[in-house]
Amino acid sequence: MQKRISNALLDQLSEFVSVQMGLHFQKGRRLDLLRGVRTAAKEFGFEDIEECIHWLLSRPLKKNQIEVLASHLTVGETYFFREPKVFEVLEKQIFPALIRERYHNERRIRIWSAGSCTGEEAYSIAILLERLIPEIDTWNIKILATDINPIFLKRASEGLYREWSFRGSPYWLKEQYFKTTPEGFYEIIPRIRRKVLFQYLNLVEDVFPSLYNETNAMDLIFCRNVLMYFSPKQVRNCVERFHHCLLDDARLVVASSETSPIFSDFFLNENYPGAILYRKRSEKVTVNPLFSAFSYLQFDEEEKDTEIRKALPATVEEALFSPESPPSVPVTNKFAGEAEEAATDWIEEATTFYEQGRYAEALNRLTDKLKDDPKNVAAIILSAKIMANQGRLEEALLFCEQALKIDKLDAENHHLHAVILFEMGKTEDATTALKRVLYLESDFIMAYFMMGNIALQNGKNGESVKYFDNALQLLSQYRPEDILPRSDGMTAGHLREMIHIVTKREATA
Repeated sequence: MQKRISNALLDQLSEFVSVQMGLHFQKGRRLDLLRGVRTAAKEFGFEDIEECIHWLLSRPLKKNQIEVLASHLTVGETYFFREPKVFEVLEKQIFPALIRERYHNERRIRIWSAGSCTGEEAYSIAILLERLIPEIDTWNIKILATDINPIFLKRASEGLYREWSFRGSPYWLKEQYFKTTPEGFYEIIPRIRRKVLFQYLNLVEDVFPSLYNETNAMDLIFCRNVLMYFSPKQVRNCVERFHHCLLDDARLVVASSETSPIFSDFFLNENYPGAILYRKRSEKVTVNPLFSAFSYLQFDEEEKDTEIRKALPATVEEALFSPESPPSVPVTNKFAGEAEEAATDWIEEATTFYEQGRYAEALNRLTDKLKDDPKNVAAIILSAKIMANQGRLEEALLFCEQALKIDKLDAENHHLHAVILFEMGKTEDATTALKRVLYLESDFIMAYFMMGNIALQNGKNGESVKYFDNALQLLSQYRPEDILPRSDGMTAGHLREMIHIVTKREATA
């Protein structure tokens, strides 16, 4: 006979799981919580579930323990083309319009499957896009699939499925996009498998949007059957951050059971027969004339001067075209402290706005700074990051290159340059930029990670292993919870997990 667990202890466990993992079990779902912990207890080596609960509550969980618990508390139930009405809307309306818009322009599409489970959703998206874009190899398409459960991610990256994953799926799916294995699995074909990047990400704890985990400038985000685990506060925070990850007029898709009034604060409802999508309210950021002028700075032709001078206020014009930076104003000792504090306030405030996704406010603050100091590298680089997060890659590239003209020896700026080039599909140029990073700083972890990914993309598996090994060796100096330098808030444990998932995937290829 199973021991009855008191409501008080279940309340403590629920709070613990919410704080440690971001999973919220309301009172009506306590049975699900208890059932999950009961199966996890056996894996932790406990026969008595109450003893296991007390053990869990007695200490902070290590990362591998969180992973075990997550695998028992989250639902791994999904299948290909789940909720077909949603995919029908994408196939007949959303994707065709996006493809037409981008066809003669950048040919770039970015989609995120957040809470991707075992990969059926992400692969369904990849298959749908291939069917809609005959010349898909000429496009720069990124399908990011993330989950908190590394067991699910491992299974997803292997691309092996049983018959149950195909229930209700189109008749052509298995025949055209899978091959059978001797063990009775259906294995997704390599060209579809290569289109999806699987990555560990905790929607409650990790940073997004971010250039460095590729969660920026999305055209579509799927987050189905995930928000039901979150508290109302966590839901709001997550939805707001999704809003910042999306381009203007881009869409968010959640499960029909997860609709909430919270969405109306950030999105417009789009009602289709059998499906609801949420479209991001347009937030077009008006670029200050000062920013427009930077586009001319890459040229040396004398005739450009006139156009730049027209675009800039007189005081800024003088600063940009004088051979030396404007002389600093002497400050008496009486006000030195105030001046020093003001010198850092602007970047702290602009960075806070940037981290909160309040890009217009951040740009306004940066504009104020650049009017006084148009060669301020910190302001130019943060502007480049904001442009990149909004998908304005050409502008971001101009800003970054302007910063590098001012300071050629800053490894972090070269790394940002590489990230932007890579997002633009300029892989060779990105590799060159990364080599500059490692020449300047041989212990730049994020550069090794990116070089490993590029090598994998180019089929150079042996070379990628060397780069990933270098990154892992450098990561050994950090605790899992340590924030890595120049990573937009990524932890050492997060990056280590990302590397392990990528390398395990290639080992099974």
